[in-house]
Amino acid sequence: MAPMGIRLSPLGMAVFCLLGLGVLYHLYSGFLAGRFAFFMLSEPAAGGPETPHGSAPGGSVDLRELLAVSVLAAVRGGEEVKRVREGNVLNAKAKGKTREGAEEQLTTGDLLSNRRMFYLLKGAFPAVQINSEERVDTADQETVSWDRSIPEDIKQKIQPKEVPAESVTVWIDPLDATQEYTEDLRQYVTTMVCVAVNGKPVIGVIHKPFSSYTAWAMVDGGSNVKARSSYNEKTPRIIVSRSHAGKVKQVALQTFGNKTVIIPAGGAGYKVLALLDVPEKNQEEADVYIHVTYIKKWDICAGNAVLRALGGHMTTLTGEEISYTGSDGNEGGLIASINMNHKALIEKLPDLEKTSHK
Repeated sequence: MAPMGIRLSPLGMAVFCLLGLGVLYHLYSGFLAGRFAFFMLSEPAAGGPETPHGSAPGGSVDLRELLAVSVLAAVRGGEEVKRVREGNVLNAKAKGKTREGAEEQLTTGDLLSNRRMFYLLKGAFPAVQINSEERVDTADQETVSWDRSIPEDIKQKIQPKEVPAESVTVWIDPLDATQEYTEDLRQYVTTMVCVAVNGKPVIGVIHKPFSSYTAWAMVDGGSNVKARSSYNEKTPRIIVSRSHAGKVKQVALQTFGNKTVIIPAGGAGYKVLALLDVPEKNQEEADVYIHVTYIKKWDICAGNAVLRALGGHMTTLTGEEISYTGSDGNEGGLIASINMNHKALIEKLPDLEKTSHK
């Protein structure tokens, strides 16, 4: 008798094939997906957008370029400050109180200047951290482009210098001396940009919107401003905040003598410029700048960088260097000087540090 033939069901064959394909899928899908992802990350699509300057992890930025765009940002912000003030559309309102109980003012000039400065810097260097006095409203985002041109005076004095993008922090003060701005005391008003590398201020820009004067400097680079040729260390002219003049005057007179001059002024940027050789008819001159209370870092970073670049000093009242990382406030007051014995000045003013935390 002939052997019986074996017949395979078409349905069974189909099920068997599907099971086999399932096993193969589970074995190889992870491998293939990984290879595909590696390929996509390693080979960018042809014609795709280039990585923005300084935005790649581990990327770098050129400090000369950052100086150039910082100068432009301060000027562009200053244009907004001037336009709002001259149009008398300040819309001033209180945004809070200082630790001393004084009302802090906020104007349209602050907000428009901040928007212009922040987005210009962020567009040029998207990987760099930017700290600003005013809050940035993402709903009010503005596209402000930079053509990457570098002014001739910066080209002539500053060499390119690459630093890691993650080491850089930019501090913006879109309108320094807002109180004086509301009082139409225009000579005190500045816009400022500072670049700190690993917490140390290395680039400072101070712009005066109502006279179009701009001072800039880069540590170990160059500057367009210089220190004055003469200072009086025995009986210095001390420039202080208008609200602190009485607090400083008594101690200063006891320390340096009755001939010491106390100069009340507005704005940290203006006070630093008072220590320098500035071709401004409304700019007062001083030998020492003292602040005896808490102060925000965007107020002082640019001035600190300019002084450092010219061989000067800005420290806390106890002589400690100010770090421009971490919190946005400086608790220890400050004393600033140039071409003077800074350490001796600190030793003469021991009592002022006690008031700096109030």
